[in-house]
Amino acid sequence: MSNSTAGAYAGDASAAQTYKALEEDATATLVDVRTQAEWNYVGIPDLSPLGRDALFVEWQTYPTGAANPDFVATLTGLVEERGATKDGPIYFLCRSGVRSRAAAIAMTAAGFGACYNVIGGFEGSPDTDRHRGSLEGWKYEGLPWRQS
Repeated sequence: MSNSTAGAYAGDASAAQTYKALEEDATATLVDVRTQAEWNYVGIPDLSPLGRDALFVEWQTYPTGAANPDFVATLTGLVEERGATKDGPIYFLCRSGVRSRAAAIAMTAAGFGACYNVIGGFEGSPDTDRHRGSLEGWKYEGLPWRQS
């Protein structure tokens, strides 16, 4: 795992590193920050093989793309409901790693200590044909996922 922006968040992790951390650390949490439409139509990470569930909180709202003003408060409440602490590692996932990076920075600023951005996200960056899923990301790594 790396951190290219020292101090802003804990660093970047690949999808495979994230899954391994979720497998090995019961305090680790996965937060999918994509929109409800993406969860419904593209799919979601499936943590059931680990006996766990991801948290789902939109970073930007659908369909406007406006920033979710309740993101930090909503996620803080969900983390507390799980009995987790602000020190446990949280891995943020979006489509390609852009929104999740912003979410990791925001939650670090809110006092959470180990916030990671999942580089490549769920679908990864577009290839030369502008298709996602063939270069990097959760699906590319062959990690469990399901259609809603």
